[in-house]
Amino acid sequence: MFRQTAFGMALSTLVLASGLMTAPVPGNNFTKKNAHAQSFNTSSQAAMSNFNSQNSTLEKLVFEQINQYRASQGLSQLTLNVSITQQARIHSQNMAKGTVKFSHHGFEQRVKAIPLKYDSAGENVAFNIGYSDPAYQAVVGWLNSPGHLKNIQGKYKLTGVGVATNAKGEVYLTQIFINTR
Repeated sequence: MFRQTAFGMALSTLVLASGLMTAPVPGNNFTKKNAHAQSFNTSSQAAMSNFNSQNSTLEKLVFEQINQYRASQGLSQLTLNVSITQQARIHSQNMAKGTVKFSHHGFEQRVKAIPLKYDSAGENVAFNIGYSDPAYQAVVGWLNSPGHLKNIQGKYKLTGVGVATNAKGEVYLTQIFINTR
């Protein structure tokens, strides 16, 4: 897709992975016995050290835009949760580094690593490059995609947003939704 900018033509791309949801799972919660989930938690120190203020701004913009949309539809506002955000950041950073492919792979482990009791969870991911407004582009893409929209409109209470940008200028965005008990 080509997009006209003030500086001429620029190549811009937006890619979305289909929204992923889990069915309500009674009794699902974080446990120290889950070694794989714990490995996601131990990655958090590295995730925080690679984080910058531009990514923080993008995370805030995604969170605000999603809540604005939910309010416009008469839906309750989501509450930002630091543990959920941490897992979303780790996933975005892993995709940006090429450690994992752009996908929902590992979603169950990310959710299990969040120390909350939950009934259901969902995840939206996006990747874009060449946009001056990557958060807006991701949200618009999600709103225009039935699977992503279902997550955005879902009966969730908590959310976390993670953004990572690599040296190529690729921006990876992850939003995780959780319905707690």
